[in-house]
Amino acid sequence: MPEESMRSPAAEYLRCCHDILERIEQTQMDTIRRVALMCADCIVADGLVHLFGSGHSRMAVEEIFPRYGSFPGFHPIVELSLTYHNPVVGANGQRQAMFIERTEGLGQIILRNFEFGPHDLMMVFSTGGTGAVAVDVALEARRLGMPVIAVTSLAHSRASRPGHSSGRRLFEVADVVLDNCAVEGDAMVPVAGLQTPVGPGSTIGNTALVNAIKCEVAQLLTDRGQPPLVLTSATFVGEDESRRLFDSAYDDYRRRVRRL
Repeated sequence: MPEESMRSPAAEYLRCCHDILERIEQTQMDTIRRVALMCADCIVADGLVHLFGSGHSRMAVEEIFPRYGSFPGFHPIVELSLTYHNPVVGANGQRQAMFIERTEGLGQIILRNFEFGPHDLMMVFSTGGTGAVAVDVALEARRLGMPVIAVTSLAHSRASRPGHSSGRRLFEVADVVLDNCAVEGDAMVPVAGLQTPVGPGSTIGNTALVNAIKCEVAQLLTDRGQPPLVLTSATFVGEDESRRLFDSAYDDYRRRVRRL
């Protein structure tokens, strides 16, 4: 019996995740370093790396900041109408969120709330890369003079029909594209007797990419004499120092975003 047919679905999912990480290491390292340099240059100049993601891409935004092992310089932009998934149906349900995600013009309205600076960047997360809001955010950020970094699945996006009236997908409007290496359709694991695959991989790819970037940025900032204020567990530094670092990081974040 072939080895693949003997694997449990759980083991197959883990193998697929390993494949994603391997593809990222083989194909994305140069782009990771390029993006990290862009982010470090931005942060050193007191700019902000703005982060936008709708739907489940919100998870990638919050993976960058704020959480343990992260630091100020990044500005999460999360719109609850596009990301509040837990009700599923009823008020604030998924049908509404998916409808809104396809609505052109909302991206510009969201960005209208902020005062962007000359050194700022915009990073937009969308695995499919076809939603009108994600494309609008990227287009508006470019109009405002910000370089745009897209984090997407090229395999999935190239196989998908554009949902924006421009006829373009996120990777086609960005200055730099990071491929999260998720497969077309995202779900990776066939299950015997089930017609459709399960187990999406984009979260694995996104998480690996953003943390790899974050680690590179931390090294670059430290090398330039501006070591970041890292949200650090008491396990590493003790409770008093952990509290001090958290307060210092939050104060620094408040200073950085005050102009918005």
